[in-house]
Amino acid sequence: ETSPVISVTRHGNNDPASVGEPLRGMEACIGENDELLVKSPGIMLGYWNNHAATSEMIDAEGWLHTGDQARIEAGCIYLTGRIKDILVLSNGEKIPPSDMESAICLDALFEQALVVGEGKPYMGALIVLSSELWFGFAKEQGLDPFAREALQDGGLKKKVSSRVQQQLHDFPGYARIRRVSLMLDPWTVENGLLTPTLKVKRARVLEQFSEQVEALYTQ
Repeated sequence: ETSPVISVTRHGNNDPASVGEPLRGMEACIGENDELLVKSPGIMLGYWNNHAATSEMIDAEGWLHTGDQARIEAGCIYLTGRIKDILVLSNGEKIPPSDMESAICLDALFEQALVVGEGKPYMGALIVLSSELWFGFAKEQGLDPFAREALQDGGLKKKVSSRVQQQLHDFPGYARIRRVSLMLDPWTVENGLLTPTLKVKRARVLEQFSEQVEALYTQ
């Protein structure tokens, strides 16, 4: 759609956290919900014989809606998430989960995390615990690390929830995980839960663990 690049990092201005400055002739701005919008002679004219899809992608002013959330600082673009990943709680609160998930996983005990809550009254999280640290952590809680039912222990979940919230202490007040579902088997490319670039396939994880997600709101 953008034929084929929007921005590049340059010698002397190469912040690893940024995707660089827009190319010459490429305009970029931030729209509603922090969406990155771009405009240039290089973007597509539209989808062949599909006006409806074209109008969803390119607005009346010619801005192409990338679907990426971003911020622009000192002329450089910083990607922060995807619009489609935004969770909308039952009260209408819009939550971008990706930064929360990254913060949670800064605790070495948490190998992977997926924040859930679409259409629900509060947020929960699916968390894969570190297989290396699980044995010692379970022992500290007086649990048998070889027993799968240990992951359902109320005291363990309370301890994990506390550690999760510690990781989110710098986030706004909305960033509160009320309940967690714990597991040990990692999400991998081989089991279809990660992309080849090691990004979590959110929809696939939600599908595979739908019962665990539902239990966060019913049990």
